[in-house]
Amino acid sequence: MRSTPAQDLPNALPHTTATQVPLRRLQRSMDARHLIMIALGGVIGSGLFLSSGYTINQAGPLGAIIAYLVGAFVVYLVMACLGELAIAYPVSGAFHIYAARSIGPATGFTTAWLYWLCWVVALGSEFTAAGILMQRWFPAVPVWVWCLIFAATLFTINAISARVFGETEFWLSLIKVLAIVALIVLGGAAIFGFTPLSTEHPAAVLFSNFHTPDGLFPGGVGGVVVTSLAVFYAFSGSELIGVAAGETKDPAKNIPRALRSTVLRLLILFVGSITVIAAILPYEQAGLTSSPFVDVFQYVGVPYAADVMNFVIITALLSAGNSGLFSCARMLFSLAEEGHAPKALMRLTPRGIPIIALSVSLALGLVSLVSSIVAAETVYLVLVSVAGFAVVAVWMSIVASLYFHRRRFVQGGGDIRTLAYRTPLFPVVPIVAFALLLISVIAIAFDPNQVAALYFGIPFVGACYLFFWWRYGRRGATHRAPVSEEAPVTADDTATP
Repeated sequence: MRSTPAQDLPNALPHTTATQVPLRRLQRSMDARHLIMIALGGVIGSGLFLSSGYTINQAGPLGAIIAYLVGAFVVYLVMACLGELAIAYPVSGAFHIYAARSIGPATGFTTAWLYWLCWVVALGSEFTAAGILMQRWFPAVPVWVWCLIFAATLFTINAISARVFGETEFWLSLIKVLAIVALIVLGGAAIFGFTPLSTEHPAAVLFSNFHTPDGLFPGGVGGVVVTSLAVFYAFSGSELIGVAAGETKDPAKNIPRALRSTVLRLLILFVGSITVIAAILPYEQAGLTSSPFVDVFQYVGVPYAADVMNFVIITALLSAGNSGLFSCARMLFSLAEEGHAPKALMRLTPRGIPIIALSVSLALGLVSLVSSIVAAETVYLVLVSVAGFAVVAVWMSIVASLYFHRRRFVQGGGDIRTLAYRTPLFPVVPIVAFALLLISVIAIAFDPNQVAALYFGIPFVGACYLFFWWRYGRRGATHRAPVSEEAPVTADDTATP
């Protein structure tokens, strides 16, 4: 007999008095299109618009494309695992719920704080970068003023309602997507010599840039491997679909649809844009430009290319910050539900917004911003290093959670044919995904530019485990029912009336 269906988990909170936590709940108000754009908003940022040229320079034109294909493959594997978990446990801030139920509460606790810190650090970076770009048009306005304006704007958007956040993120992400599509279409035509907007009408370049003086892989296989590691981080944010699961209408229908669409869009947008940039810009030049998008748009004759891309990149930064702030608030709210963070963080507005968790996350994001100025070589270095390590660590947590979750479900007599969504080719998908991610972590040790992520990331993980065991004991103490009392959502549980 099932005591607590998983789709009712948000309602399975302990009995509390009115003085403890208001009896309000997160609202399921977002559709599949919101989930897709939230994921794209978290993924598509300055890394693609500004740093993609560096990627091409390091791995070579063909090597960069291969690196992004590998990254997209790993994203697909992780998303395939995430789909089953997000439907089994459609709760807000769900990553650590997966780990806590499937692996252990200490792992869930560590996963939550890793992911929260990842986005808190990103918030400060996004605000600073957007403020610097605004000085192109308003050079007299200090960067810190723009940081405060952007912080207040994103806080307001997140504080109104989940649907307002989702709708805003949809349109912010749409601007970025349209810019990438324009690059692919116009740049793709220019590769074959069709440049109607240009007054110079350059000849067709085809794919001549792929044959470099040093061969197809000028940086060697090592350059492709190191670039692949960077690409994993570039795709971080796709897992935000899991964070928003608790505020999604009809999770069994909308989450799988959003996951499939997100992976397909990321593959087309990232690989397509990298192919166009690599074909048009010589790989040596690609590593020197401030934004390869600007160079390509100027090449094809787009008027005011620099100003257009400045606007798009600012939009991209704010979109990523918007998704990050949403994620931080939900992660703190979920930790408080579990009894692993102050209960005050569970307080919701009448529209179901965790307002205190939102405020704390933004405040500490601004502290991260300040540390990047006053303690760049100490505090901020540690924060950035742990945040970089967190991306792969959280993905490893997701795929491991799916493996143990499915195994426990079957051992308990569950029939996988009743699941609303099941990861294909189990257990191959989670095992292969975990192995590839583990290889990427090991390889970080051989990259001088990324090895700090291990120096600080691994001790941080150890500290989280030790704190949890000291504070809550080996088994922990949560508000929710134990794993054995929860069952995955089935097709019947989530059927649309």
